[in-house]
Amino acid sequence: MPERVQDWWARRQFSRGRDVPYDVGTYREAWASFPALIRQYHPELNAGIVLTQIPPAADVLLLWQCDAGHLFVATPTEQRTRPGRRRRRSAWCPECSALAIGAPPRRVVGAVRLATGDLQMAAPRAGGSAVAGPRRARPKRTVCPKTPALAVGEAFVSECAPRPASAVEARVRADLFARLGITAGRNAVRVSRPFFDHLEVWPDMLLPELRIAVEYDSTGRHGLEHVGQREEADRRKDRMLRAAGWEVVRLRTAKLVPLGPHDIVLSGWNRRSLDRLIDAFRDIRGPLMVDAYLQ
Repeated sequence: MPERVQDWWARRQFSRGRDVPYDVGTYREAWASFPALIRQYHPELNAGIVLTQIPPAADVLLLWQCDAGHLFVATPTEQRTRPGRRRRRSAWCPECSALAIGAPPRRVVGAVRLATGDLQMAAPRAGGSAVAGPRRARPKRTVCPKTPALAVGEAFVSECAPRPASAVEARVRADLFARLGITAGRNAVRVSRPFFDHLEVWPDMLLPELRIAVEYDSTGRHGLEHVGQREEADRRKDRMLRAAGWEVVRLRTAKLVPLGPHDIVLSGWNRRSLDRLIDAFRDIRGPLMVDAYLQ
């Protein structure tokens, strides 16, 4: 059961036999890809404990403050998995998220109270229900009928695929297809099972002749992309592509960690990055096949 940060810290001091169980910076890399959470966390609201001293999987209640000033309690796991399908800044704060969709803020067990500078937990409501009101039935999902009846693994041009929104992604695409004489313009791969209501997935770049998909990953303007639940969606997408006979190379920026065996961690895109990407293709399909398309 989650416990107050003061109680958790005291227990870790006892179990590890140290006044400082975790040094500052111990978990810096684990939190580095969550810039929104770094902004929301304040040591003075959490007994002076720094975020990089807290394991991401710790079952501890922390006090967060969003950019709008709302205070709320959540565990590290709850915060790291909070971004869902909606791409909006308010997704990191439960109160902002409720206001954004015009719904009253949800009442949760253990509401925040600040008293004498300490984080205290209010008693649960009678019955222990965390959310007021009846639960709505989820609508039945249907698969989009616009996906053409192609063989699994076939690349094609999809009318449902989102338009590229990143200027850097456009530069990567231009540099890549200038180096390789491979069919351009395909934006979807037919898969065997639905992926978000479609029998197709939409990688950032497709190399049909090599059957390699390239993804350019960053956390985006508000730190919402490719983290939390979105990271799990990325992993599922990669599994579906591999099951369809493709391989995936992700260019991971903004301190995102690799997800697959061929992913490349970059600080920025340049000529050296393109060379590393081509080398990754050689590792996957072999130099003889890849070099045949160089131009």
